[in-house]
Amino acid sequence: MLKGLIGKKIGMTQIFDENGVAVPVTLIEAGPCYVTQVRTVESEGYSAVQLGFDEIKPKRITSGELGHLRKNNLPPLRFLREFRTSNPEVATGDKVTVGQVFANGIRVDVTGISKGKGFAGGVKRYHFHGGPKTHGQSDRERGPGSRSSTTTPGRVFKGSRGPGHMGDDRVTSQNLKVVLIDADRNLLGVLGAVPGPKGGLVLVNEARKQ
Repeated sequence: MLKGLIGKKIGMTQIFDENGVAVPVTLIEAGPCYVTQVRTVESEGYSAVQLGFDEIKPKRITSGELGHLRKNNLPPLRFLREFRTSNPEVATGDKVTVGQVFANGIRVDVTGISKGKGFAGGVKRYHFHGGPKTHGQSDRERGPGSRSSTTTPGRVFKGSRGPGHMGDDRVTSQNLKVVLIDADRNLLGVLGAVPGPKGGLVLVNEARKQ
């Protein structure tokens, strides 16, 4: 059965558990989503469900996407994403809501695009130690230190950690517990933080590591 939804990160808050302890919770506007296509092993070579989320004006999307949606009498949708599933149990045109897919207490994986931080140094980006704050150093307090050897290999290896573009990556927070479901307002609350800014697109899947 389909165990995934497209959503939008609302922000963080806190709730009190059964022991009266305040726990951090991220609220996600999960769905409602429309089933825009069902892929099968016979026709596409794999089994998946394509979902659409966030209704918009028709002029905001390409004519190809608009035709793809209108073919199944669906409204214009901003986001289309695929969810792999072996037994979807849904049909093209179905409307999927958070109350149908998830329940309190289950574990989910939430995927989003992390906040972009721009160009960052090694101390901020990879938590480098930096140089000594005394003993005559003048400008190496937050420097990365030695980068490589001289004669051998005489260069810096690809993939070496150092200053560069930080953030704006696809990140998945795994095995988060669902602690709140508000089907009337399409709200899903998960324990802990999820990647991305407020209003960022997220994909909520059943956890792979139960």
